[in-house]
Amino acid sequence: MTSNILISACLLGHAVRYDGKGKPLHHPAIERWQGEGRLVTICPEMAGGMPVPRPPAEIENGASGLDVLEGRARVLEITGADVTDEFIAGANKALAFATQHGCAYALLIDGSPSCGSIAIYDGTFSGVKHAGHGVTAALLSRAGIKVFSHTDIDRLDTITQ
Repeated sequence: MTSNILISACLLGHAVRYDGKGKPLHHPAIERWQGEGRLVTICPEMAGGMPVPRPPAEIENGASGLDVLEGRARVLEITGADVTDEFIAGANKALAFATQHGCAYALLIDGSPSCGSIAIYDGTFSGVKHAGHGVTAALLSRAGIKVFSHTDIDRLDTITQ
């Protein structure tokens, strides 16, 4: 049986990012997975109650999504507002949605404080990234869902065929 794939809504062109835009990923695998009905779409930040557009947010002090989940770090907007609760709520909703729809894999936009799976911004709002997972990517990984960055779609395509 073929597993479903949780996908960041912005990768399908949905205008859900902090800047009110999408970031569509054009790849033959996405078209095939859509045709097979295997894609399960979510924006964890919107699922957590955040508006569009919204101020940029980053995980503080070069920490990671796991640090946020374990209470060692916060997610802060550039305005200084603490949006940790919204990010954790969105991650929990994404995990529940993925589980409900039989997703063994997730294809998420990298760099995001929710969805980043290779690199996330360091919390200084200076454009500097470091290795790490966002909050949703960390929670999904911890639950056994294999998380892939949008830059690693070819590898995901190979193992899901």
